[in-house]
Amino acid sequence: MAKDRHCIVIIDMLNDFIGPNAPLRCPDGEKIVPNLQKLVKFAHENGINVVFVQEAHRKDDADFKVRPVHAVKGTWGSDFIPELYPDEEKGDYIVQKRRHSAFAYTDLDLYLREEGIDTVVITGVWTNVCCRSTASDALYRCYKVVVISDCNASATQEMHEAGLRDMSLFAEVITLDEYMSKYGKQNGKFADAE
Repeated sequence: MAKDRHCIVIIDMLNDFIGPNAPLRCPDGEKIVPNLQKLVKFAHENGINVVFVQEAHRKDDADFKVRPVHAVKGTWGSDFIPELYPDEEKGDYIVQKRRHSAFAYTDLDLYLREEGIDTVVITGVWTNVCCRSTASDALYRCYKVVVISDCNASATQEMHEAGLRDMSLFAEVITLDEYMSKYGKQNGKFADAE
């Protein structure tokens, strides 16, 4: 029986969303940075793919008819925060998106299929918007979905919990410690990933 092949998907940990100078700040976004750093290190050590999702809008994007201008492609706001910068030498992959879901009009699905991935692990911001949209689209494309609860954040705890509650209907929702103890080379789950 084939082993699960996971991909960690880190959504929108960008300057326009994280930190005191972020115009569309996700207040709890800073709190998950240490956990995401720990998760990326774990992924690299265990042969787990990592995708960094980058919102990168056109300057006149239709999205700005309903939300303030943010994360315009090529600007500081669209760039990754320094603490969570993709390491392409270690195989990290970047997916640029212009809509909530990382699957909408991007090559994420193609990348996952080329890599033999069957399980998408959702992390990042905002739990109840981009993370939930990406998780739903992963399910629609027949991927298993895992959500790491303390590696997601939203504007408020209430919004965060609402997003987790929605995703729990179709995803495995676990903490970072639970994820690392359950998955990884030490228990053979990713032995075939090398």
